[in-house]
Amino acid sequence: MTNDQMTTQQNPVTVFNPNGQSRVVLVCEHASCFIPQAFGGLGLDDAAQQSHIAWDPGALEVARRLADHLDAKLVAANVSRLVYDCNRPPSAHDAMPARSEAIDVPGNAALTDAQRRNRTEKYYDPFRARLRDVIATTRDPVIVTVHSFTPVFLGKPRSVEIGILHDTDARLADAMMQMAAAHTRANVKVNIPYGPQDGVTHTLKEHAIPARHLNVMLEIRNDLIADPAQQEHMGNCLAGWLTDALTVLNVSVGAQC
Repeated sequence: MTNDQMTTQQNPVTVFNPNGQSRVVLVCEHASCFIPQAFGGLGLDDAAQQSHIAWDPGALEVARRLADHLDAKLVAANVSRLVYDCNRPPSAHDAMPARSEAIDVPGNAALTDAQRRNRTEKYYDPFRARLRDVIATTRDPVIVTVHSFTPVFLGKPRSVEIGILHDTDARLADAMMQMAAAHTRANVKVNIPYGPQDGVTHTLKEHAIPARHLNVMLEIRNDLIADPAQQEHMGNCLAGWLTDALTVLNVSVGAQC
Protein backbone atom coordinates (compact mmCIF):
# COMPACT_ATOMS: atom_id res chain seq x y z
CA MET A 1 0.00 0.00 0.00
CA THR A 2 1.37 3.42 -0.94
CA ASN A 3 1.66 6.33 1.48
CA ASP A 4 -1.03 8.15 -0.49
CA GLN A 5 -3.38 5.20 -0.09
CA MET A 6 -2.70 4.99 3.66
CA THR A 7 -3.48 8.70 3.95
CA THR A 8 -6.65 8.20 1.94
CA GLN A 9 -7.89 5.49 4.31
CA GLN A 10 -7.47 7.93 7.18
CA ASN A 11 -8.71 11.04 5.35
CA PRO A 12 -11.64 10.63 2.93
CA VAL A 13 -11.24 14.24 1.80
CA THR A 14 -8.27 16.48 1.01
CA VAL A 15 -8.19 20.27 0.79
CA PHE A 16 -5.47 21.50 -1.56
CA ASN A 17 -4.20 25.07 -1.18
CA PRO A 18 -6.21 25.54 2.04
CA ASN A 19 -4.98 29.12 2.44
CA GLY A 20 -5.95 30.16 -1.07
CA GLN A 21 -7.28 33.71 -1.26
CA SER A 22 -9.53 33.45 -4.30
CA ARG A 23 -13.30 33.62 -4.00
CA VAL A 24 -13.45 30.53 -6.21
CA VAL A 25 -13.85 27.22 -4.34
CA LEU A 26 -12.99 24.26 -6.56
CA VAL A 27 -14.49 20.82 -5.99
CA CYS A 28 -13.46 17.45 -7.43
CA GLU A 29 -15.84 14.77 -6.22
CA HIS A 30 -14.45 12.03 -8.49
CA ALA A 31 -10.75 12.72 -8.00
CA SER A 32 -9.63 9.19 -7.09
CA CYS A 33 -10.09 5.59 -8.20
CA PHE A 34 -8.84 4.30 -4.83
CA ILE A 35 -10.92 1.46 -3.37
CA PRO A 36 -9.95 0.61 0.24
CA GLN A 37 -8.64 -2.91 0.71
CA ALA A 38 -11.58 -3.87 2.91
CA PHE A 39 -13.88 -3.74 -0.13
CA GLY A 40 -11.94 -6.37 -2.09
CA GLY A 41 -11.96 -4.25 -5.21
CA LEU A 42 -15.77 -4.42 -5.13
CA GLY A 43 -15.42 -7.63 -7.13
CA LEU A 44 -13.99 -5.81 -10.15
CA ASP A 45 -10.84 -6.60 -12.11
CA ASP A 46 -7.94 -4.14 -12.13
CA ALA A 47 -8.91 -2.64 -15.48
CA ALA A 48 -12.41 -1.78 -14.29
CA GLN A 49 -11.12 -0.41 -10.98
CA GLN A 50 -8.89 2.05 -12.86
CA SER A 51 -11.33 2.91 -15.66
CA HIS A 52 -13.60 5.94 -15.97
CA ILE A 53 -16.43 4.14 -14.17
CA ALA A 54 -14.37 4.41 -10.97
CA TRP A 55 -13.31 8.07 -11.23
CA ASP A 56 -12.86 11.07 -13.53
CA PRO A 57 -9.41 10.65 -15.13
CA GLY A 58 -7.51 13.94 -15.41
CA ALA A 59 -10.06 15.95 -13.44
CA LEU A 60 -7.99 16.33 -10.27
CA GLU A 61 -4.89 17.37 -12.21
CA VAL A 62 -6.85 20.04 -14.08
CA ALA A 63 -8.48 21.20 -10.85
CA ARG A 64 -5.09 21.46 -9.13
CA ARG A 65 -3.74 23.58 -11.96
CA LEU A 66 -6.81 25.78 -11.71
CA ALA A 67 -6.23 26.10 -7.97
CA ASP A 68 -2.66 27.20 -8.64
CA HIS A 69 -3.63 29.72 -11.32
CA LEU A 70 -6.47 31.24 -9.30
CA ASP A 71 -4.99 30.78 -5.80
CA ALA A 72 -8.17 28.87 -4.99
CA LYS A 73 -8.97 26.23 -2.42
CA LEU A 74 -9.72 22.78 -3.83
CA VAL A 75 -11.78 20.14 -2.03
CA ALA A 76 -11.27 16.61 -3.39
CA ALA A 77 -12.74 13.23 -2.45
CA ASN A 78 -10.17 10.49 -1.87
CA VAL A 79 -12.13 7.34 -2.68
CA SER A 80 -13.64 5.93 -5.85
CA ARG A 81 -17.14 7.01 -6.74
CA LEU A 82 -17.97 3.30 -6.80
CA VAL A 83 -17.40 3.19 -3.04
CA TYR A 84 -19.41 6.39 -2.57
CA ASP A 85 -20.17 9.02 -5.20
CA CYS A 86 -19.75 12.30 -3.33
CA ASN A 87 -21.80 14.08 -6.01
CA ARG A 88 -24.88 12.13 -4.93
CA PRO A 89 -27.04 12.31 -1.80
CA PRO A 90 -27.30 9.16 0.33
CA SER A 91 -30.83 8.55 -0.95
CA ALA A 92 -29.67 8.26 -4.58
CA HIS A 93 -29.51 4.72 -5.97
CA ASP A 94 -26.25 5.55 -7.75
CA ALA A 95 -24.51 6.92 -4.67
CA MET A 96 -23.18 3.34 -4.42
CA PRO A 97 -24.00 2.00 -7.88
CA ALA A 98 -24.64 -1.68 -8.48
CA ARG A 99 -24.01 -1.06 -12.18
CA SER A 100 -21.96 1.64 -13.92
CA GLU A 101 -22.31 2.08 -17.66
CA ALA A 102 -22.24 -1.56 -18.88
CA ILE A 103 -20.34 -3.00 -15.91
CA ASP A 104 -21.90 -4.70 -12.90
CA VAL A 105 -20.32 -3.86 -9.54
CA PRO A 106 -20.69 -7.04 -7.45
CA GLY A 107 -19.52 -5.39 -4.23
CA ASN A 108 -22.43 -2.95 -4.41
CA ALA A 109 -25.12 -5.51 -5.15
CA ALA A 110 -27.78 -5.92 -2.48
CA LEU A 111 -26.20 -3.55 0.04
CA THR A 112 -28.05 -3.46 3.32
CA ASP A 113 -29.28 -0.23 4.85
CA ALA A 114 -26.58 -0.56 7.50
CA GLN A 115 -23.85 -0.96 4.88
CA ARG A 116 -25.08 2.07 2.96
CA ARG A 117 -25.25 4.07 6.16
CA ASN A 118 -21.72 3.03 7.12
CA ARG A 119 -20.30 4.19 3.79
CA THR A 120 -22.25 7.44 3.99
CA GLU A 121 -20.88 8.19 7.44
CA LYS A 122 -17.32 7.21 6.53
CA TYR A 123 -16.96 8.90 3.14
CA TYR A 124 -19.78 11.28 2.22
CA ASP A 125 -20.40 12.98 5.56
CA PRO A 126 -16.75 14.07 6.05
CA PHE A 127 -16.56 15.31 2.46
CA ARG A 128 -19.79 17.26 2.80
CA ALA A 129 -18.74 18.76 6.13
CA ARG A 130 -15.27 19.77 4.92
CA LEU A 131 -16.65 21.38 1.78
CA ARG A 132 -19.28 23.21 3.82
CA ASP A 133 -16.57 24.54 6.15
CA VAL A 134 -14.35 25.71 3.27
CA ILE A 135 -17.25 27.53 1.67
CA ALA A 136 -18.25 29.08 5.00
CA THR A 137 -14.77 30.55 5.46
CA THR A 138 -14.62 32.01 1.93
CA ARG A 139 -16.20 35.41 1.47
CA ASP A 140 -18.79 35.53 -1.35
CA PRO A 141 -17.67 32.12 -2.68
CA VAL A 142 -18.00 30.95 -6.26
CA ILE A 143 -18.44 27.16 -6.46
CA VAL A 144 -16.84 25.40 -9.45
CA THR A 145 -16.88 21.61 -9.72
CA VAL A 146 -14.49 19.86 -12.10
CA HIS A 147 -15.25 16.56 -13.84
CA SER A 148 -14.26 14.53 -16.87
CA PHE A 149 -16.25 12.21 -19.11
CA THR A 150 -15.49 9.35 -21.47
CA PRO A 151 -15.35 10.05 -25.24
CA VAL A 152 -17.40 6.90 -25.94
CA PHE A 153 -20.41 5.96 -23.81
CA LEU A 154 -22.25 2.67 -24.33
CA GLY A 155 -20.57 2.38 -27.72
CA LYS A 156 -21.58 5.86 -28.91
CA PRO A 157 -18.91 8.51 -29.59
CA ARG A 158 -19.47 11.92 -28.05
CA SER A 159 -18.68 14.98 -30.14
CA VAL A 160 -19.01 17.46 -27.25
CA GLU A 161 -15.61 18.30 -25.76
CA ILE A 162 -16.47 20.59 -22.85
CA GLY A 163 -19.78 20.68 -21.01
CA ILE A 164 -20.87 23.74 -19.05
CA LEU A 165 -23.48 22.46 -16.60
CA HIS A 166 -25.92 24.25 -14.34
CA ASP A 167 -29.05 23.56 -12.34
CA THR A 168 -31.59 26.31 -11.57
CA ASP A 169 -28.89 29.01 -11.38
CA ALA A 170 -27.46 29.57 -14.86
CA ARG A 171 -25.66 32.88 -14.24
CA LEU A 172 -22.08 31.66 -14.38
CA ALA A 173 -22.79 29.01 -17.02
CA ASP A 174 -24.37 31.64 -19.26
CA ALA A 175 -21.42 33.98 -18.77
CA MET A 176 -18.98 31.18 -19.63
CA MET A 177 -20.89 30.39 -22.80
CA GLN A 178 -20.85 34.09 -23.69
CA MET A 179 -17.03 34.05 -23.42
CA ALA A 180 -16.39 30.57 -24.84
CA ALA A 181 -15.24 31.54 -28.33
CA ALA A 182 -12.60 33.87 -26.90
CA HIS A 183 -10.95 31.02 -24.98
CA THR A 184 -11.36 27.73 -26.84
CA ARG A 185 -12.04 26.15 -30.19
CA ALA A 186 -13.49 23.10 -28.46
CA ASN A 187 -17.05 21.97 -29.04
CA VAL A 188 -18.74 23.46 -25.96
CA LYS A 189 -22.33 22.66 -24.99
CA VAL A 190 -24.65 23.52 -22.10
CA ASN A 191 -25.88 20.62 -19.92
CA ILE A 192 -24.29 18.06 -22.23
CA PRO A 193 -23.26 15.24 -21.92
CA TYR A 194 -25.18 15.39 -18.63
CA GLY A 195 -27.65 17.74 -17.03
CA PRO A 196 -29.81 18.18 -13.92
CA GLN A 197 -32.13 15.43 -15.11
CA ASP A 198 -29.26 12.96 -14.65
CA GLY A 199 -28.79 13.81 -10.98
CA VAL A 200 -25.30 15.24 -11.50
CA THR A 201 -25.82 18.65 -9.90
CA HIS A 202 -26.07 17.51 -6.29
CA THR A 203 -23.04 19.49 -5.09
CA LEU A 204 -24.39 22.66 -6.67
CA LYS A 205 -27.83 22.10 -5.15
CA GLU A 206 -26.42 21.26 -1.74
CA HIS A 207 -23.69 23.86 -1.36
CA ALA A 208 -24.32 26.74 -3.77
CA ILE A 209 -27.89 27.29 -4.92
CA PRO A 210 -29.65 27.68 -1.53
CA ALA A 211 -27.25 30.52 -0.59
CA ARG A 212 -27.26 31.95 -4.14
CA HIS A 213 -23.53 31.47 -4.54
CA LEU A 214 -22.45 31.67 -8.17
CA ASN A 215 -21.75 28.16 -9.41
CA VAL A 216 -21.00 25.98 -12.41
CA MET A 217 -20.07 22.37 -13.13
CA LEU A 218 -17.35 21.74 -15.73
CA GLU A 219 -17.21 18.48 -17.70
CA ILE A 220 -14.12 17.88 -19.86
CA ARG A 221 -13.79 14.97 -22.29
CA ASN A 222 -11.02 12.90 -20.79
CA ASP A 223 -9.05 12.35 -23.99
CA LEU A 224 -8.35 16.10 -23.93
CA ILE A 225 -6.67 15.90 -20.50
CA ALA A 226 -4.87 12.58 -20.70
CA ASP A 227 -1.32 13.83 -20.03
CA PRO A 228 0.37 16.62 -18.05
CA ALA A 229 0.77 18.91 -21.05
CA GLN A 230 -2.93 18.66 -21.90
CA GLN A 231 -3.86 19.15 -18.26
CA GLU A 232 -1.71 22.26 -18.01
CA HIS A 233 -3.21 23.64 -21.23
CA MET A 234 -6.76 23.01 -20.00
CA GLY A 235 -6.00 24.52 -16.62
CA ASN A 236 -4.65 27.67 -18.29
CA CYS A 237 -7.66 27.85 -20.59
CA LEU A 238 -10.23 27.42 -17.83
CA ALA A 239 -8.50 29.87 -15.50
CA GLY A 240 -8.69 32.68 -18.05
CA TRP A 241 -12.16 31.67 -19.15
CA LEU A 242 -13.57 31.62 -15.62
CA THR A 243 -11.91 34.92 -14.80
CA ASP A 244 -13.42 36.61 -17.85
CA ALA A 245 -16.84 35.09 -17.23
CA LEU A 246 -16.84 36.33 -13.66
CA THR A 247 -15.73 39.76 -14.85
CA VAL A 248 -18.85 39.85 -17.03
CA LEU A 249 -20.79 39.31 -13.80
CA ASN A 250 -18.81 42.07 -12.02
CA VAL A 251 -17.10 39.55 -9.78
CA SER A 252 -13.37 39.45 -9.11
CA VAL A 253 -11.70 36.07 -8.57
CA GLY A 254 -8.88 37.66 -6.61
CA ALA A 255 -8.08 37.87 -2.94
CA GLN A 256 -10.93 37.90 -0.43
CA CYS A 257 -11.65 41.21 1.26
